[in-house]
Amino acid sequence: MKRIVLILLMLVNLFSLNAQENELFKDREYPQWFSDAKLGIFIHYGLYSVPSYSDKEQYAEWFYKGLISEDSLRINFQKEVFGENFEYRDYKDLFKAELFDAAEWAELFAKSGAKYILFTSKHHDGYCMWDSEYAKGWSSVTTTPNRDFCAELADEVRKRGVRFGLYYSLTEWTNPLYRWTVDTNISIDNYVDKHLIPQFKELVDKFKPSVIFSDGDWDFNHKSFRSNEMVQYYYDVVGKEGIVNDRWGIGFNHGYSTPEYSSGIMDKNRPWAECRGLSRSFALNRNADLETYLTSEDLIKHFARLVAAGGGLTINVGPSADGKIPLLQQERLLDLGQWIKVNEEAIYGSRPFETVYQNQDMIANRLDEEINFNWVRNSPSKGVSEDNFSIFWKSNITPTQTDTYTIYLEADEEAGLEIKDDEGKTILRLASQKEEVKHKIKLKKDHNYTFELSYQEKTHEAVVKLFWECSQFEKQPIKSQWNGEVSWENTYVCFTKNKGNLYAISLEPISNSLTFKLDKAPEVGMKIYLLGERTIEIPWQYDYENNKITLDTREITPANITTKGAWVFKLDNYINYIQK
Repeated sequence: MKRIVLILLMLVNLFSLNAQENELFKDREYPQWFSDAKLGIFIHYGLYSVPSYSDKEQYAEWFYKGLISEDSLRINFQKEVFGENFEYRDYKDLFKAELFDAAEWAELFAKSGAKYILFTSKHHDGYCMWDSEYAKGWSSVTTTPNRDFCAELADEVRKRGVRFGLYYSLTEWTNPLYRWTVDTNISIDNYVDKHLIPQFKELVDKFKPSVIFSDGDWDFNHKSFRSNEMVQYYYDVVGKEGIVNDRWGIGFNHGYSTPEYSSGIMDKNRPWAECRGLSRSFALNRNADLETYLTSEDLIKHFARLVAAGGGLTINVGPSADGKIPLLQQERLLDLGQWIKVNEEAIYGSRPFETVYQNQDMIANRLDEEINFNWVRNSPSKGVSEDNFSIFWKSNITPTQTDTYTIYLEADEEAGLEIKDDEGKTILRLASQKEEVKHKIKLKKDHNYTFELSYQEKTHEAVVKLFWECSQFEKQPIKSQWNGEVSWENTYVCFTKNKGNLYAISLEPISNSLTFKLDKAPEVGMKIYLLGERTIEIPWQYDYENNKITLDTREITPANITTKGAWVFKLDNYINYIQK
């Protein structure tokens, strides 16, 4: 009995300790400036910028991880380009940054409309971009560049009124004290005591960043990293204007949320900002296709949707090894900055309206030879949303021999397969949810079977595959004429509110009119304007029966439109009026 009581007391104490740790920062308010800022610039720049290489859909900054994980693509590339005996550490001799100009970077970021930047001080390879006492021979100051990138950039960014923030990895793939490759369950106390915490404090003391974006937290819990200690130290040094993100180890319950390549995650309990690259990689990937890059219009629309949902965007640039930001990336940032400059009253300091989006149901047809798709973070085609779409395929399959076939169905979300015989009778139903499933079924030669496959994508990755095999051939996609129908909801207008005004952001080109739902009728005589260099008053009518407002936009001409991608209409004093 005493033993049971003792165990119960230990459990109570453990739960109490966890509760105390989760409550550590509960009374700390997030700084208002971050929620108001909306846009930040992420910069991934380091040794990985020399090879600048990965699969088209993978992160180029993980180049070293690919080498130690025996990724043949990266291994073969390094051997072919840099030599048979070349090692990752040798990139330090090729990382020259001869064209790096901190003032040039800072000017670009300011013109983009960003209110803060996040510079990668140290990525997972452990190479430091400042003069660290804990990285002698493995920093940009003590190797070929002989430059303190963090110091140079901090000075120039702050001169332009942009807040300086830093990305810092808890993980170090190259540090022998970390030993994650051996066993992630072993103690990392030596690494934390002798390296991580002293180096982190050095970084905070030297730069006093407005934001700390921690990363590399997936191997250990926040207690192992002693994250609470680090975060508290940072707050003590920087004060109430400092803010951290949420990636400080398993179980850490604080910091602004950082959904990655997905606007489907919206946190209403704390500030949030999606982080993503202009392409599929954060660091420059020279192997990327042009189609993997967001167009300026896509970037503007995506940014508008995030702001309308109450979040923000930390958009990444990946400079080349010589220190230049590629012109395509510069163009995208400048176009976004021009749009923000025209429409800034709808962006900075804004908050979500009770209605975030209004959508239109969209349908598109497609024809596929096989069902074998891994769209990663993409959509089936341009114009289709990356999240929340569905596809229904149908095909008539006529086997060339009678046999027992194994049918394989794989999906990252939800997929269902129904097979009907030539009399219309269902002979197989198969469902997959985040796994591969299989089933054996006998199919007859020259008989016609109807295959119907449905796939529902919600968020993040997008994978759907349909294969078969029999005694005559190995596992392979089912080749046929697959008639597909893609359906999704297209956001055509979203909303923000600021200083008593409502802003309707049209994501579709302006035509003769724009109609959207307003549950509360506006004040008679309310003025509506198209934001721009020329302020244009827009006639409007309200349908009291259907609670819809229609804006008459026939007088808007190309000469009046000063932006592209999205167009912002200001409903003057609407919020103040409905709150009376």
